[in-house]
Amino acid sequence: MDVLQRGGSAIDAMIAAAAMIAVAYPHMNGLGGDSFWLVHQPGQDPWGIDASGCAAAAATPKWYAERSLQEIPARGPAAALTMAGTVSGWQLARQLWSEKNGDAANLPLQELLAPAADKATAGIAVTDSLAAASAKVAAELQGAAAYQQVFTRSGAQLQAGEQFNNPALGGLLHELGAKGLQEFYRGAIGQRLAQALQNEGSPLSVDDFAAYEAKQVEPLVASIRHGQVYNLPAPTQGFASLLLLACYDRLAAANWQEADAIHAIIECTKHAFVLREQWLADPDQVPVELQAQLRDSALATAAAKVDLGQVADWPQVTPGGDTVWMGARDKSGVMVSFIQSLYWEFGSGVVVPEYGLVWNNRGSSFTLDAGIRQLGAGRKPFHTLNPALLLHNDSSRIAFGTMGGEGQPQTQAAMMMRHLYLGESLERSVARPRWLLGRTWGDADHGLKAEEDLDADILSALGKRGHDITLVPAQSEAMGHAGMVKDDAQGGIDAATDPRSDGLALTSG
Repeated sequence: MDVLQRGGSAIDAMIAAAAMIAVAYPHMNGLGGDSFWLVHQPGQDPWGIDASGCAAAAATPKWYAERSLQEIPARGPAAALTMAGTVSGWQLARQLWSEKNGDAANLPLQELLAPAADKATAGIAVTDSLAAASAKVAAELQGAAAYQQVFTRSGAQLQAGEQFNNPALGGLLHELGAKGLQEFYRGAIGQRLAQALQNEGSPLSVDDFAAYEAKQVEPLVASIRHGQVYNLPAPTQGFASLLLLACYDRLAAANWQEADAIHAIIECTKHAFVLREQWLADPDQVPVELQAQLRDSALATAAAKVDLGQVADWPQVTPGGDTVWMGARDKSGVMVSFIQSLYWEFGSGVVVPEYGLVWNNRGSSFTLDAGIRQLGAGRKPFHTLNPALLLHNDSSRIAFGTMGGEGQPQTQAAMMMRHLYLGESLERSVARPRWLLGRTWGDADHGLKAEEDLDADILSALGKRGHDITLVPAQSEAMGHAGMVKDDAQGGIDAATDPRSDGLALTSG
């Protein structure tokens, strides 16, 4: 908000926020992870950035076989096999914005990164979420000396409310601000990171750092009765989010009660997830043209396959994950929907103490077996991450998204269902009790779960339809940390954040 009030663009604001959230929520995201951008400038088509890392040149099934590994582990150096893309994404966002709006369009990088750098050095207050994540990985990362050095108190896990200082991360952010973001990949910083990872046993090398660049991508788009919904292409699950919402849109009736709507979303989720597992992977491995599957005729066919008269069989075993979502809108009307992630809490658990950062474990989404998600040098793993954007028929716009593994498409649909179809406020659309089919971050249950404060009549109606529901506590963090930013047709601005998270929703006249 400070960046926006000083005249910075939504791009500037998001980079500053991305750096700060890496300091404040180090268990969920950081400079050792990935990000995706969805940007809309009034009068233009939305554009996206894929800042996800690809597998190291040395990362092949043979590399794992030589180390007697039958699968890619979730933690440790063999899990740290994909490049961290988010810093390159920051750089590409600034570059594209400058190309579109002139060299003076960006605020100085040092100004954007300095608050986060100073905060890392001065210290943050440990949130309940950070403390819970520290407790969860305590036994698993007990033998990870670098993790213990940076993220524990001589082996004692972080406690909520205490101060956590990470001056090494502060130093990294200050150095990047002074020397430029490319230093993370092709400068002395990149060389030191590569050496540190190799010393730990990661397959990543200095050549992998030098070769990496984030990419501009064309978003996927689907039509619903309210407008056009945009999301990111493979390797994200953006297609599944669009397919789910578009199928729901084609089935929804004006006389539906909320229980009818939730039942439909659950059944559309099952159909979307089956196709997701068949089609989504590294972009070069996707066997169909995803945009063609989102044309009106294809969506009508897909919606017709969803049988609302019965509950389809479930579960199917699918991946989880965790992340952070953020949105922004600046005074010129530019909107950004943004996601940044390490994948699991504290990623691979591989930490570079010199820079105070933890490396992602997104590569654990690969498989060593033949198929579209098989590990290969330079390939990108499947991502649960997917920031979304709605361009409404009435000219209003909504940037929206959430963390929460495969809960992300469902929560996006839940927020849109409540706001667009039931007419609820942004705040209620985000905050009201939710449900989740399948697994989210920190969870191994693939069944259907609902927060216990979901209306009893709705729970009863779903049960009568045949849904087997497990109740979880109200305001459960497992249901994701969602948010929405709306620029309405009359020029008003609204924003909502999830009471399940530590986020903020700020607006300024």
